Amino acid sequence: MLISVNTPLKNPEALSEIEHKIDAGTAITRAEAITLWSPETHLSELAALAHRVRARLHPGNTVTFLIDRNINYTNVCNTDCSFCGFYRHSPSHPEAYVLPRHVIGKKLEELVALNGTRVLLQGGHNDELPFDYYVGLVSWIHENFPSIEINSFSPSEIQQMQKVSGLSYHEILKTLQQAGMRSLPGGGAEILDDTVRARVSPKKIRADDWISIMEVAHSLGLSTTATMVIGFGETIEQRLNHFDRIRDAQSRSLKAGGSGFVANISWPLQHNEATSMGRSKHAEKFGSSMYEYLRHTALARIYLHNVPHAQSSWPTLGIEAGALALHYGCDDIGSTMMEENVVSKAGAQTAHTWSMSPEQLQAAIRDVGFIPAQRDSAFKIIRKFEA
Repeated sequence: MLISVNTPLKNPEALSEIEHKIDAGTAITRAEAITLWSPETHLSELAALAHRVRARLHPGNTVTFLIDRNINYTNVCNTDCSFCGFYRHSPSHPEAYVLPRHVIGKKLEELVALNGTRVLLQGGHNDELPFDYYVGLVSWIHENFPSIEINSFSPSEIQQMQKVSGLSYHEILKTLQQAGMRSLPGGGAEILDDTVRARVSPKKIRADDWISIMEVAHSLGLSTTATMVIGFGETIEQRLNHFDRIRDAQSRSLKAGGSGFVANISWPLQHNEATSMGRSKHAEKFGSSMYEYLRHTALARIYLHNVPHAQSSWPTLGIEAGALALHYGCDDIGSTMMEENVVSKAGAQTAHTWSMSPEQLQAAIRDVGFIPAQRDSAFKIIRKFEA
């Protein structure tokens, strides 16, 4: 369902104040967000409002994408998240691994051959890896593949480094930055509400720590993203708790002259028999439909007024859903994702189609009425593909 940017609002009186705030670039309230989330607000109204935010921030018809590769350097993890089917708890498990450098190098050579510009390094929380391992890996990639930007280590991995090293978050991030790291992914956020986290990932980083690490990264000028996974059985109030943490941290970072979050990305929870959540007798209660994903994507774009970019997600619901979300406030379709292992193990689309070529992403963008452009991690346009 494509939404005209001129779709008339069904309830203009109730939404006129929200329209005014959108045009002024100011924040809507939680009460207004709940109004937008209510069944009385039609999906087309949400789409029109979200597109209004997008048009203010990014006039024109361009949608960006990134050529990159995910490399999961280890699958050993001590957090036992109920929604993850990728990790192996024990380093002695027969399927546990830490990738040797020659394997990582081969993957990066393939990325360079496809004109890729970024590598995303993410792994589990492996107690056997000292802090020097991470610094050495970043430094080695930076020296041997200087054309590849290193986007690495979510806040939960940074916390793991703190546990094994005793260093402060600032010392860890500064050292990694000096070794060649340029940005941090927003992984490990799921929902930044500790009631939800205590239920689905009780051993994992708490919400305040996730935010604190990102604010340190912002103070160092590192580029970061904010991510969110929906479908844990959370309430709208708990989703808004997540939004408020992101929005407030963004305001503090920008006010202090930091880099802030460059983009927000949401996707639905994936869970299958490989995950303890998928094996639960309540499994059918978890997850999210495409309809809810689109409503959530639009609301996120409206609520997070101070985060410049919104990225759609194709790996979980498929490329059609990822392209459709471009009409719900998103100005970016994500990346080629040459390799993806984590959500694939939980049953995502990437279990069957583990990569989108640049040509496929361009076609998907064009098919829904936009002009594709390749970008880097900072959303600088590298090349625009006119019709």
